[in-house]
Amino acid sequence: MPSPLTPIDVERKIKDLFRGFFEQGFKKKTDVPLYLKSLPNWKLGGYGGNTPCVEVSAAKTQIIVDGGSGIRNLGIEMMNGPCAEGKGEVHIFFTHFHWDHLIGLPFFTPLFVPGNQIHVYAVQPELESVFQTVFRKPYFPLQLKDLGATIHYHRLEPRKPFKMKDIQVTPYQLDHPDPCWGYKFEYGGKTYSHCVDTECTRISRAQLGEDLPLYQNVDLLVFDAQYTLLETLEKVHWGHAAASLGLDIAMREGIKQVIFMHHDPSSNDKKISTAEAQARKYYDTQISMAKKAQQRKKTETSEVRELKWSFGYDGLEIEI
Repeated sequence: MPSPLTPIDVERKIKDLFRGFFEQGFKKKTDVPLYLKSLPNWKLGGYGGNTPCVEVSAAKTQIIVDGGSGIRNLGIEMMNGPCAEGKGEVHIFFTHFHWDHLIGLPFFTPLFVPGNQIHVYAVQPELESVFQTVFRKPYFPLQLKDLGATIHYHRLEPRKPFKMKDIQVTPYQLDHPDPCWGYKFEYGGKTYSHCVDTECTRISRAQLGEDLPLYQNVDLLVFDAQYTLLETLEKVHWGHAAASLGLDIAMREGIKQVIFMHHDPSSNDKKISTAEAQARKYYDTQISMAKKAQQRKKTETSEVRELKWSFGYDGLEIEI
């Protein structure tokens, strides 16, 4: 569920910032920019509180993954273009239909503008019935027939590439209590894999089987990190992972960059930053051990695969 900062949270954050300013020896207002620049992101802006919505853009195509609460702001931005004139063509791919991935749909403004063409995609057969449920009284005052835009439903085939203009999309299954599908996007020799809402119960190449390609030849991976490693042991079959699991796969498969998201709504910025620090310690240890093993063998057969990674936050933009 969305987890915005409360007024009390904001007040506490401001007090901490003032306290840190003076504790670090700053005194003048001209020192403020230098002080703010020294802060980690979680202390200044935090990680945000929207539920999942990711935009994937190429030269000719804009794709949206999931309709979490973040899609509301995206819809407002899109109203600066063709969608405002009823000439918009929107493509939304759904991983699955849990509420946190649907909650923003009723507030996605392009849906209400006559003339807009909204294309929605999913592997699951329930796609159309999900929309009928979301836009139904008493849950929402408007029904599907009342929306201005025209909605087109597209059923995707598992693990079969789907070409949409200049982007190729292939769905692969994730490890989640209800069927959930990740997506591999390929464009211009670059690859982005979206792997959110996975418990990652399958880790080895043999276990992943026909879903292994989701993690191979990937430039950017977005991966589920709702829990710490200890919490994953306490919440088995909840459908979410820890960053260390994603790091293991990324290092093995040679993924270049990973962004971790889907933070727990009950976790504040400090707790998420602690999980990020734990992941950093785990990663550094794994890299150090790999380098020592390579030195002992005095050979290049045990390749040390370092990568760039971080925890994601609302509004983060990555170019590959």
